[in-house]
Amino acid sequence: MAKTEWDKMISGELYDPFDKVLAQARKRARDLCQDLNATRESEGKSRRKILRELMGKGGNTVWMQPPFYCDYGCNIFLGKRVFFNFNCVVLDVAPVTIGDHTLFGPAVQIYTATHPFDPELRREQEYAKPITIGSDVWVGGGAIICPGVTIGSRSVIGAGSVVTRDIPEGVFAAGNPCRVIREITDDDKANR
Repeated sequence: MAKTEWDKMISGELYDPFDKVLAQARKRARDLCQDLNATRESEGKSRRKILRELMGKGGNTVWMQPPFYCDYGCNIFLGKRVFFNFNCVVLDVAPVTIGDHTLFGPAVQIYTATHPFDPELRREQEYAKPITIGSDVWVGGGAIICPGVTIGSRSVIGAGSVVTRDIPEGVFAAGNPCRVIREITDDDKANR
């Protein structure tokens, strides 16, 4: 049996982004994001209902400050009490897995989508690499997390960083490209 474009997309193979099933799934997510972004602070029940419908997992406990944008939503798998501040974008072409109690500052962007270097191939196909972010991670505002990256639990990513490669657990990393600056130690617990 031939793989569907959805199957190819999820498994990281080249796929046709113009496929009708994929286009419909993106339309669904964008409509839900538009509904979410139109809610007021007093409409908590409405937001929660939309987030449950939008997210692959974790819509019950995610704390979301709209506006928020994503490609599919159903490929976003959240642990407990994940926080997204204003203007976050998740291009969840491949799975995005985020652990418990992780915080994203404003305008953080998470990109699983990528494109072939060959321009002729790029006209008709793309592919994606999954992103995994551990528990208790804090990603500072304006950071960009690139395709295929893993960020270890308890790490802190500095504001404005461009994360192009894996970051281990329990470190402070920052810059463009993002690199480990130092380990986070027990002394950091006393500092604010």
